[in-house]
Amino acid sequence: MRTTVTDAGLPGVKVLDHEVFEDDRGFFYESHSQRTLRELGIDLRFVQDNHSRSRGGVVRGLHYQAPPSEQWRLVRCPVGEIFDVVVDLEVTSPTFGRWLGVTLSAQNRRQLLVPPTFAHGFAVVSDVAEVQYKCTQLHDGTAERALRYDDPLLAIAWPVSHPLTSVKDASAPTLRDYLDDPDFGPLWTARTEPATARS
Repeated sequence: MRTTVTDAGLPGVKVLDHEVFEDDRGFFYESHSQRTLRELGIDLRFVQDNHSRSRGGVVRGLHYQAPPSEQWRLVRCPVGEIFDVVVDLEVTSPTFGRWLGVTLSAQNRRQLLVPPTFAHGFAVVSDVAEVQYKCTQLHDGTAERALRYDDPLLAIAWPVSHPLTSVKDASAPTLRDYLDDPDFGPLWTARTEPATARS
């Protein structure tokens, strides 16, 4: 079955759309095929799947893992709808500090490929949502990092009026704090990068 990959507008961030077979029984599609991704120039080996469930109004993030445990993430929303957000944290990138939001839902069945140099988070805009994402590195508690979801410098237009978030996320560092000791500074080099990542 066919998968199409589209540049989302920031370096390496990709939107994946899948061909879906539907009939009176329901639908079927391939949500992941390593062979298909490789043919599309995305040669990544995913080693861990994560699954969360959140109620409406919840904001999770913005999260990432620092080197040497940096992760590519492939995100989808099989239940409900989310506003999925990434922020470029590579200091030498021309789009450093810029954010991008994409709607992922059970209806559009889209996926978002997130490079290691991006913080990631989402807001739940349906009554409930489940989010699944594949990672190229195992979870490493010592490498966990976060940015404030409501940092005025980022000015992310979250589509929820009263965000519900964790104490940990609400007290995360700002982008200015990140610049004091960036995880993806001038000396950082990607360990693994698919051919399409910087197109």
